[in-house]
Order: sequence, then structure tokens, then C-alpha cells
Amino acid sequence: MPNPSKPCPLCKKPASPDHAPFCSRGCKDRDLLQWLGEGYRIPGPPADPGLDSDGDPR
Repeated sequence: MPNPSKPCPLCKKPASPDHAPFCSRGCKDRDLLQWLGEGYRIPGPPADPGLDSDGDPR
């Protein structure tokens, strides 16, 4: 159950138990689209394309 003192992280409306921590399906979907579209990426140096995800050469 969401904390009633914490609002929706996107629009600041009260959170809904069905869509916690968001207020609605719309805000929940907007957040997912940000993750899928790399909207929440953290700046850093480019990844080396010659390494796999463990850092080992391919």
C-alpha cells in the first residue's frame, strides 16, 4: 500500500493503491516509457563496443 504522504513522483497527485507509487495508469506508463526511451540514463563515458556486459573482450 502506498504511503499517503508521498505523492505521485510525476504529477504530484495523491498516489493510488492500484498504481503505487503513481496516481494512475497514465503516470505509470509515462514512467515506463522514460525507462524504455533512455530518458533516465546517467551521463558517463561511452561504453567500449569491444567488451561484453561483464567487461570481457568479445
